Amino acid sequence: MAQLILIRHGQSLWNALNKFTGWVDVPLSERGRAEATIASCRLSNYRVNVCFTSRLIRAIETAMICLTERDDICGGKIPIIKHEKDDQVWHGWNSYGGNPEEELPIFTNEALNERFYGDLQGLNKADTAKKYGVEQVYAWRRSYDVRPPGGESLEDTQKRVNAYFRSRILPHLLQGDNVLITAHGNSLRSIMMMLDHLSPSEVIGLELATGIPIAYELDVTGEVISKTILND
Repeated sequence: MAQLILIRHGQSLWNALNKFTGWVDVPLSERGRAEATIASCRLSNYRVNVCFTSRLIRAIETAMICLTERDDICGGKIPIIKHEKDDQVWHGWNSYGGNPEEELPIFTNEALNERFYGDLQGLNKADTAKKYGVEQVYAWRRSYDVRPPGGESLEDTQKRVNAYFRSRILPHLLQGDNVLITAHGNSLRSIMMMLDHLSPSEVIGLELATGIPIAYELDVTGEVISKTILND
């Protein structure tokens, strides 16, 4: 049996300004850092063996705060970002043998990035609703298969997220590793749609608060045994 913990990153500076963020690499706000710290306290009874994040700084910051505020979550290991061998941007950054007994690996990948909002990125959500209408903006934000101008639908996001989940994350869970994923509202909705067997119409109503851990217990086949929202 393995545990999978999902955390939407803490509030970012653009979340605070009610802007469409998508792939714009905006850091956490002061509140967001506090939310990540509180999340680490809520995980005090959990142990993590490996962590996966998106490539965006708000998700990476959240992971690092969660894993360093309390040593017990890592079992005394040091969180270290492990750059992929085929990643030319980071080539050579892992140029040492490493020691699995001392390290907790963190893998970053763009497959876990937030939904790409295209032409909407950087726009204020309320102002955009006034310009295009509330129903249109709701469809761009919350529907399953409607793409915003120049951007991705949730369906598009789910395809890349779930392909990465099955190829890179699920093998860790099947071998009994406890996994932490810090990512984004839509990339995590994609994973939860798969785990909870949600339909496209059901996932539309799924809301994820920033900084709240969701813990799954999985059996040896990867099926969900239990789910706990750690919000108190």
